[in-house]
Amino acid sequence: LPRPPRIPPTRLALHHFDVSYSLQLKDLWPSVRAGLLCEQKYGALLNNFSPVDHVTQELELQNATDFVSEAPKKAQRSQRGAAAEEAGRGESRSQEGSGEGRTVMQAETMMQAEMSPPLRASISSNIKCYTFPRGDITRFRPARPDILGLLDYYLMDAASLLPVLALNVQPDDFVLDLCAAPGGKTLALLQTGVCGHLAANDISISRTKRLHQILHSYVPKEIRETVSVTSCDGRDWEQLDGGTFHKVLVDVPCTTDRHSVMEDDNNIFHRRRTKERQMLPMLQLQLLMAGILATKPGGEVVYSTCSLSPLQNEYVIE
Repeated sequence: LPRPPRIPPTRLALHHFDVSYSLQLKDLWPSVRAGLLCEQKYGALLNNFSPVDHVTQELELQNATDFVSEAPKKAQRSQRGAAAEEAGRGESRSQEGSGEGRTVMQAETMMQAEMSPPLRASISSNIKCYTFPRGDITRFRPARPDILGLLDYYLMDAASLLPVLALNVQPDDFVLDLCAAPGGKTLALLQTGVCGHLAANDISISRTKRLHQILHSYVPKEIRETVSVTSCDGRDWEQLDGGTFHKVLVDVPCTTDRHSVMEDDNNIFHRRRTKERQMLPMLQLQLLMAGILATKPGGEVVYSTCSLSPLQNEYVIE
């Protein structure tokens, strides 16, 4: 019998998402689907260990803005807008309140309501990440070295910064990044400039090498030496160093939804990785438990994924 044609893992992933996410997200799924299938849009995380003033100027001339410092301003504007809207309910609608502006305003008011106090506090941190406005697909130039050889910014998915902001690192906190490679979040944690001690761990030795490279390219030697990088199974962390950290980031392996619909290489939807994919929520739960056990009493843990799947997000937490 002829073998059935091999379906590429990207197609399998998209089919899987079409079935499950259309039920979960309903009317929102078509626009989320389009977003997943678009080319990735990066943010530029400024490297505070390199002189940043001229870079800031250059990016602002290109119409990029620092979304971290913009967020509280937007939230304030939307609060004022919501108050004005309350006041103007009885009156006829002004042009400005029409259609699109209002949905944006509602979304921002919701964002503000959902913003936990730690997120609001940490937004005033030293982290700066520039993004182009919605609909502007300009690409950032590749990062350049300064006189000391340190690169001026790191290109990453801007949403990847949200877990770091939510962690709200305070001066002299002992911080653990449990699944740290390839290193963007570890680098962002260092940009706060306040970690008392930072431990970065990843089970994969090859990915930990990438983490070392990033630290080498962006961070001066004396700061690099304060970071302890390890390659062990995060699930065993408690046996190594239980109950010692103020803040723990558990950014777990997941179905990496965008990668899964875009790249056949190293794709978790590959037929031979079915079992591994099905076991993900169990692995995620074990890593989260290890992260909780690594935390001091009264410490804080942030759990994050780059997947929309409730099975990998709220169900793991619950």
